Amino acid sequence: MEQSYTSYFTGLGLIGILTGMVLLVFVVWSVIWSYRDARRRGKSPWLVALMVLLMVWPVGLIIWLMLRPQKTEQQV
Repeated sequence: MEQSYTSYFTGLGLIGILTGMVLLVFVVWSVIWSYRDARRRGKSPWLVALMVLLMVWPVGLIIWLMLRPQKTEQQV
């Protein structure tokens, strides 16, 4: 009986690690994307990337998507 509990918790640990890694990839990707997007739009890329990272990750990304300029520097 104890072996089934052990294998069950081991499986949950693996799922947790994989979920955490996927989430980390999304966070890193969104910070890199927001940095590049801000640079293209003529805004401070470091400030935007920090905002996306530090403002409870998905909220910061949503705020940037709502507040970013509509046109890039090439379109102006």
